[in-house]
Amino acid sequence: MSVKLIMTWDIIPEREQEYFEFVVREFIPGVQRLGFMVEDAWATVFGDQPQIQVGAVYDSYSEAKIKIQSADWISLQNRLLDYVKNYQHKLVPIHPGFQF
Repeated sequence: MSVKLIMTWDIIPEREQEYFEFVVREFIPGVQRLGFMVEDAWATVFGDQPQIQVGAVYDSYSEAKIKIQSADWISLQNRLLDYVKNYQHKLVPIHPGFQF
């Protein structure tokens, strides 16, 4: 069963430039190297929701779970945490349309 990894976070205000450079040059390519296909990225411009939401798809729930417990994923996630706060992620079954 295909799954979606949904990640949310808020950018640390004084780290915005470094954050964008990291995400484009390292985070997204790193997620893709682990076998996830980044499908969507959203920014909240108004309201009390996480500032950023990213969705990435993987073909197998069990394999995706292994990937997000791997040393490579943990290293990538820890580096992201240098630039963001309120980070959360979850694996959910894929449904058509926007998913929270």
